[in-house]
Amino acid sequence: MRFAVMVEGQEDVTWDDWVALAQACERLGFEALFRSDHYLSVMGGDGRGSLDAWGTLCGLAAITSTLRLGTLVSPATFRHPSVLAKNAVTADHISGGRVELGVGTGWLEAEHRAYGFRFPPMGERMSRLEEELEIVTGSFARGPFSFSGEHYEVVELDALPKPVQDPLPLLMGGAARKRGAALAARFASEYNVVHASPDEAAAVGARLDAACEHAGRDPSTLRHSLMHQFVVGRDEGELRARAERLAEVIGSPADVGELRRTALAGTTDEVVARLREYEAVGIERVMLQHLLHRDVEALELIAAEVVPAFA
Repeated sequence: MRFAVMVEGQEDVTWDDWVALAQACERLGFEALFRSDHYLSVMGGDGRGSLDAWGTLCGLAAITSTLRLGTLVSPATFRHPSVLAKNAVTADHISGGRVELGVGTGWLEAEHRAYGFRFPPMGERMSRLEEELEIVTGSFARGPFSFSGEHYEVVELDALPKPVQDPLPLLMGGAARKRGAALAARFASEYNVVHASPDEAAAVGARLDAACEHAGRDPSTLRHSLMHQFVVGRDEGELRARAERLAEVIGSPADVGELRRTALAGTTDEVVARLREYEAVGIERVMLQHLLHRDVEALELIAAEVVPAFA
């Protein structure tokens, strides 16, 4: 299993925070740092700011050397597909080929309303996502291409420069229902499940394998990953202290028992055991949702006592 860190950038993560996070992740040997692509708090935190996801990644690309960087995920409703593709390619060039592009339909209606983005019904958002994938992959490919859909049209587009990576990894995520699984089988290099139990992750994996087989794709070429909240401590006292700080961030009671049931929570041995359950159902990479984003010591503990168990 491979390890990445995922940060909810809309929860008042400053540029100084991002620099500290990237430096810590690179120093500690995490494979990648992912960030959400939101403009408003998803936890109801009044007064919490958010730097733009792709502006952030371009900045981090310039000050890191080994850390991979990506979005988890960029909504199809925020940007024209050509703009999204250009953002990803720009970050890929700045980083020397260390960028991963996560895409999704978008879901937080409040931020769309506040910033003036349309928030169409899910059926239309899925259609926009499909057309976005067509245009993004066409933009990354060699030579010109044209596309005409219900929502977007490009004509003889040869988007230069091309990505450093060939291919630049595309991530999708969700519950892998019929339409999403079919799109992943066509376009994605990785599929991510969020806050899923091992049984739920296994069911998603089975649906993705079936979709790949239906599309004539080798299922083993579509990697499976998990994004999950984590709370860790060397002992029960440290775990409870982090849980109490987390409760302040998310606005809910500090219930360590509930965290153990619903998150990657516990001592390092408990977290390793829980991750073994996900490894057994085919999860190849975990994105650790780091809601206490200024707590570098938690990352140091994971790097020292959890990651080596999967080396």
